[in-house]
Amino acid sequence: MSFYAKQLFVCTNRRDNPCRQSCGDDNVGADAVDYLKGHAKAMGLMGVGKLRISSAGCLGRCDEGPVMVLYPQGRWYTYVDETDLQEILDEELANDRVVTRLLLDKPESSE
Repeated sequence: MSFYAKQLFVCTNRRDNPCRQSCGDDNVGADAVDYLKGHAKAMGLMGVGKLRISSAGCLGRCDEGPVMVLYPQGRWYTYVDETDLQEILDEELANDRVVTRLLLDKPESSE
């Protein structure tokens, strides 16, 4: 069994190497991490056997806006505001329901 059931990595668009330019985001990613951690703790989602939320300096998908990835599911999400973050918390992180409208890699239609 894994130490955490889920781990969410939130891109904060930071690179320590001055030779590589960061896409930068005016702290949008860092603010998202703070929001998600605070609310996930209040909801009782965090801890051993549950959820871990981590900052990631760069997830390499800079052209797609603010992003996060959830493992082991491997789902990539984007977001615009705290309403989107709360929906990810309430649906995906608390109830294992995919938030399709915020997925970066949308499932292919069966049509």
